[in-house]
Amino acid sequence: MASKLIIVMANTDPRNGEELGAPIFQATVAAAMEYEVDVICTATSGRLMKKGVAESLVVKPGSPKTVYDFIKDAHDAGAKFYCCSPNLDLFDMKEEDLIPECEGIVGGAYLIEEVMEGDCKVMTY
Repeated sequence: MASKLIIVMANTDPRNGEELGAPIFQATVAAAMEYEVDVICTATSGRLMKKGVAESLVVKPGSPKTVYDFIKDAHDAGAKFYCCSPNLDLFDMKEEDLIPECEGIVGGAYLIEEVMEGDCKVMTY
């Protein structure tokens, strides 16, 4: 059985808040179950790693809890969030623009190596 879960948020668009709940919530649950969890935000979802973006989003209109609150919950449970390196150029970001819960920047080789050589399962959104 795999001991690590990698959640790749590639097609999850921050402009559609309802798309953001499931992957972040599942990261929280898996981390609470003591699995190692990496959440890799790439493509449009890479915006979530920029300070100020997730704080302004909600999963459900009228909810008092922001997407950033969900990210903090997952992080507190042990999930690690990463920004994909092309997002820096794509969204005019610098490393200092990333939220504190972002563990760092990874490239495509990181994901490929983890999948091909690691003991993990991958969920893609």
